[in-house]
Amino acid sequence: MPTQRPFLRLLAPALLLATAACATARPPVIGIPALKHTEADVHFMTGMIHHHAQAVLIAGWAASHGASAELQRLCERIVVAQTDEIDLMQNWLRSKGAPVPAATAGPMKMTMAGGMVHEMLMPGMLDDDEVKALDAARGPEFDRLFLLGMIKHHEGAITMVEELLGAPGAAQDETVFRFSSDVVADQTTEIRVMKQMLAARGHAVPQ
Repeated sequence: MPTQRPFLRLLAPALLLATAACATARPPVIGIPALKHTEADVHFMTGMIHHHAQAVLIAGWAASHGASAELQRLCERIVVAQTDEIDLMQNWLRSKGAPVPAATAGPMKMTMAGGMVHEMLMPGMLDDDEVKALDAARGPEFDRLFLLGMIKHHEGAITMVEELLGAPGAAQDETVFRFSSDVVADQTTEIRVMKQMLAARGHAVPQ
C-alpha cells in the first residue's frame, strides 16, 4: 500500500482550510446605503397632493359642463392617473412618518417659524376666481377655459419638480425620483396635446 510523503501530509490540512475559507467567504458589498428623504421631498409630495386634487376636481366637471368628447376622454385619463398618484404620495408620506394632508383642492398649509400657519397655492394652480369662472362655463367655453387653465396647471407641476431637483440632496429617494420623473414626462406630453386642441379650435395658444 503506497504511503503519503511527509510534506503532503503536512500540506493537506492547509489545503482543506483554504478550501473551506473560499466556500464560506462572501463577496464584498458594493454600493451605497439607502439614502434618506429630505424636507424638500416632503414639501414636494405634500404640495403635489393639493395640486393633483385641483386637477382631479376640475377634470371631473367635464361631463356635467358639456365638454367635447375629446376633452372628456382627456379628463377621464387625468382623473384616473392623478387619483392613483395622490394615493401614492399619501402612502409615501405615511411611510416616512410625515403629516398626510387630505386631498383638498385648496392651498397647502405651511407652519412658519413661531407656529404661524401660512396658506400657499402651488405653482400653476387656479385661484378662486379662475375656478369659479371655469365652473360657470359650459360647452366650447368650458373647453377653452379648461385647456388654458390645465396647461398652466401642468406647467406649474413641472416647475415644482424643477424646484425639487434644485434642493440639495432631494429626489434621491426612489419613489420621489420615479414619481417626479413621471410628472415631467406625462405632463409635458399632455401640455402638447392640449395646445394642439386649442389650436384646432381656433384659439390662441400660450407659448
